[in-house]
Amino acid sequence: MRITWRTALAAAALAAGFRPAPAQIDYRNLDDDRPVLVEDAYPLERYAFEFLAPYRFERDKSGRSVHGFITELEYGILPNAELGVKLPVSALRDGGATDWGISGLRVFGLYNFNTESPVFPALSLRADATFPVGSLGGRETHVAVKALATRSWGRSRVHLNAAYGFGPEGTASAVESAGRWWYGAALDHTLFRQSTLLVGEVYALRAADGERVQVNASLGLRYQWSPYVVLDAGISRGLRSGLGPDYAVTFGISRAFAVTRLMPRGRRPTSADGGGHDARHH
Repeated sequence: MRITWRTALAAAALAAGFRPAPAQIDYRNLDDDRPVLVEDAYPLERYAFEFLAPYRFERDKSGRSVHGFITELEYGILPNAELGVKLPVSALRDGGATDWGISGLRVFGLYNFNTESPVFPALSLRADATFPVGSLGGRETHVAVKALATRSWGRSRVHLNAAYGFGPEGTASAVESAGRWWYGAALDHTLFRQSTLLVGEVYALRAADGERVQVNASLGLRYQWSPYVVLDAGISRGLRSGLGPDYAVTFGISRAFAVTRLMPRGRRPTSADGGGHDARHH
C-alpha cells in the first residue's frame, strides 16, 4: 500500500493525542482577515481547535510599510461559541528605519445566536479585547464589539459586519489595531469541485475620532489543501485618495484539529468515522 507524507503526518498527530478536526469544507469558513476583514457568522464546532498562521504586508499611501505575522489559536468551547487569542509580531518600516516587535495581544469570543432559517440569516456577536503588549502594541487597552450576519443563496453567501471600539485614543498597535468603528459587506462564491472559495468585500473604517473615513476593497480566495489544512490569499487597496492602504497582500495557512483528551468519551472520533462535522457548515 502506498503511504504518502500526509498519511504519515496524520499518524504522528494521532500518536501525540491529537486528531484532525472534520474540516473537509473548512475553506468556506471566513475568519477575520483570512483573507478579507469581513467574517462569517459561524463559530468553530465544539471541542475543535484551529491554528492560523497568516502573513500580511501593507504599504500605506505615505510610504510607510508593515510586515505582520499574526499567530492565532481558536477553540470551540461551547455549542455555538468559540474563544480565541492572537499574538501579532510585526516589522514597521518608516523613514528608512525598521522596528521589530510584538504588536499587542488580542483575546476574543464569538457566540452564534442562530443558524440560517428560511426567514432569518445567521446572527452572531463577537467581543475583542486588545492589550498593549510589546514594543509595537500601542499604549492603551481597547474593547470592540462586532455584530455579524450571514445569508446564503445556493453556492453564494452575503456577510455583513459592523464593529465599534471603546477605549482611549493614542498610539495604535502596528497591526491588528482596534479602530473606532468599521462596517462592511462581503460576497463569496464556492467552487465545490476545486475546493475553493472566492470572496470580495468593501468596508468603511474610521481609525480614530476626528480622522477621515477610509473606504477599502479586498479580493481573496481560500483553498482546501487537505481535509484539515486550508490556504488563503488576498489583496486590498484603499479607494479614497490619500487614505487606506496603497496596497496590502496576505497569505496564510490554517490547520484544524482536536485534542482527544478534551472531548467527552461519547464525542471522541474513531478511526472509522473521522469525527463529527463543523457547526459553521449548517
